[in-house]
Amino acid sequence: MSQGNLITQLPLSRREMLRRMTVGFGQIALAGTLAEQAAATDSDLLSPSPSHFAPKARRVVMLFLNGGPSHIDLWDWKPVLARRSGEPMPFDLPENDMTFGVKGARLLGPISKYRPRGQSGIRLSDLMPELHACADELCFLNGMHADNSAHQPARRQVFTGVTLLGKPSFGSWVSYGLGTENRNLPSFVALRGAKFERASAFLPAAHHGIALSTGSRPIKHLVDSSMSKPEKRAQLDFIQSLNRAASVQTQDREMEGMIRSMELAFRMQVDAANLADLSGETEATKRLYGLEDSATKTAGRQCILTRRCLEAGIRFLSVTLSSWDHHGDILKNHPTSCRSVDRPIAALIKDLKSRGLLEDTLIVCLGEFGRTPYWQDDPRIGRMPGREHNRYGFSAWLAGGGIKPGFVHGATDEFGGTAVDGKVHMHDLHATILHQLGLDHEKLTYRHAGRNFRLTDVYGEVVHEILG
Repeated sequence: MSQGNLITQLPLSRREMLRRMTVGFGQIALAGTLAEQAAATDSDLLSPSPSHFAPKARRVVMLFLNGGPSHIDLWDWKPVLARRSGEPMPFDLPENDMTFGVKGARLLGPISKYRPRGQSGIRLSDLMPELHACADELCFLNGMHADNSAHQPARRQVFTGVTLLGKPSFGSWVSYGLGTENRNLPSFVALRGAKFERASAFLPAAHHGIALSTGSRPIKHLVDSSMSKPEKRAQLDFIQSLNRAASVQTQDREMEGMIRSMELAFRMQVDAANLADLSGETEATKRLYGLEDSATKTAGRQCILTRRCLEAGIRFLSVTLSSWDHHGDILKNHPTSCRSVDRPIAALIKDLKSRGLLEDTLIVCLGEFGRTPYWQDDPRIGRMPGREHNRYGFSAWLAGGGIKPGFVHGATDEFGGTAVDGKVHMHDLHATILHQLGLDHEKLTYRHAGRNFRLTDVYGEVVHEILG
């Protein structure tokens, strides 16, 4: 008979009521005596853990371009496609894939000019001039490919390694493998994005990512100004005694996660509030990130907060930058999206480098897939053409963290439709990021439901060609 049914299961004899009350008070007392031990255990879950081998990076920033940017219009120069733009497609469309509104479609060349950048001479488009001025810091993977052409499954593969629900997020795996550098802050935070992108799933709940806002209160409901700190501590201790009593009885993973979250929230009240306080930033730094421009202000605050989180010791940050799903009117929509993030992302790279943080911070930028080399005439959106989803070939780029700078690895075919050389699957990218953190993706495992799970499932190879 469960303790939760104490009130609903009436009538009760006096003896039975006293028996149950005694059990309940006993559990609370037991929880109290175990509080320090449990708190130590909670702390141990996030304590820094040794890596499998010497790392090249200590921190990761994942810049996620939500919706799927057009690699053809940004990073993957295709002179043949440019020359033949407007011609009928010289290849068949993929079977059983997303081809809505492309019947009779023609080739669509890059919508912007490409030119060599930096000392490396990498050809990049004019749509992101600030970022592309940093070409000598960037490493491009132009042979990326993935498993699904629909947004949600493809996003899940980016963040969890698989297209299905219920698996731990990338940041949770990193937190599980390495712990935190600052016990007063979470090891993994997300600036925007879906809940599954920060979920710990079956990993210990202490590794669940914390959602961070760019507003004056970075974490909702964290601070209650009506109570003093001693009052908050007393209130939390009482609530935690009840939580631990319930946890002792039920062994509930979610309850354990709640207990840890409350303890962390109490410790975060000062440190987390300071993260969003930009009063100490110089006007020059604010202009660098574009905070004075309405077009770049949102992404600028995300990127400057990212830098502040890295300085504070947060291990993994996912930053979702929207929106890149340009099925229609790509001539207008794509440049608008590019302008919104170009200056902030470039500022993050420059700022980290000037502060000596880029060397051991790995920045990864990608979408869930790329776009097709042919137009999509989608009547739901309008008659102006856009591009359809393309999982068969697209680009990602990395910077810092021991990655070879000013380098291009892999290629798509002459039209930019399919990866043909130096192919890198999402599993390979994940394995490579973990490698730079000093983690062997085949050894980073967690036992659940009778088998060992890992971020890369049973796949993945480190892309050694891009390592510095």
